Amino acid sequence: MDWIWKSVILILAGMVLLRISGRKSISQLTVATTVIMISIGTTIVQPIANHNLWKAIGSASVFIVALLIIEWLQLKFDFFERLLNGRAITAIENGQVHQKNLRKTRMTVDMLEIRLRQIGVSNISDVKTATIEPNGQIGYELMRHAKPLTIGELERSSD
Repeated sequence: MDWIWKSVILILAGMVLLRISGRKSISQLTVATTVIMISIGTTIVQPIANHNLWKAIGSASVFIVALLIIEWLQLKFDFFERLLNGRAITAIENGQVHQKNLRKTRMTVDMLEIRLRQIGVSNISDVKTATIEPNGQIGYELMRHAKPLTIGELERSSD
């Protein structure tokens, strides 16, 4: 029955440590965040088998401190952000797909079209620019003729 209490303590400690790591770390897993989160998961499971509860919590705390330091370095120094996260890669420019850049991201045109349709873009030629962001999301700007009309634009045109 000892393992039940250890499990409860580890779950609570894991939740507290992940809360300390911040919302960004949980919602946008970067390479560093992913490695640290996997390490925490592996570390937290160990005490149930070998009775090193406080050592596991201490190790998980070290991982979280390392994550906070890495994120601070990324905020302070652009070099670290570029090194650890990379930069956005242009996938479409003026309605034309950049095949070479797509290959860098190991994405096909079909995969790009699927992702664009998921965000409401049905035609590549309507896209002024599209980038594949370091977190895997697609950022885009539509051509002027394809942009939705806003209420402000409608009111200005009726004056």
